Amino acid sequence: MRSLEWGQGAGATLARVAFRKGLQRLATPTEELDRQALTEFCTLRGFTPMDQLQERTRVSTGGEVRSVRIVPRAGAPALEVTVADGRGLATAVFLGRRKIAGLVPGKRIALSGMVARDGKRFLLYNPEYEFVA
Repeated sequence: MRSLEWGQGAGATLARVAFRKGLQRLATPTEELDRQALTEFCTLRGFTPMDQLQERTRVSTGGEVRSVRIVPRAGAPALEVTVADGRGLATAVFLGRRKIAGLVPGKRIALSGMVARDGKRFLLYNPEYEFVA
């Protein structure tokens, strides 16, 4: 009967790698792990990364809703939805809307529309949207 030690064979190498990954996961803050998972999700969906958005271009992007708020614009309500993809933020602005059913923080959403810029913020006015799982 052989005992498994750190220095023996391919199985030991896999055990070391798994142990190292486990330690790294324990040492990494939860926020960072969440950001990495969100970035991977958005990459797999083929979304344009939000840190690569350019104004006056049509994009298909998306991510996780961070905040939803009603802001008056020119005397009419506008729903501002801040979306993050792990690399950056964009704000979808739905003019004349006070709410959208099911649109709450934590929900994942795909957006498609024209990018505008307001200072340092990227905005998508009245984008097409779809909830994604």
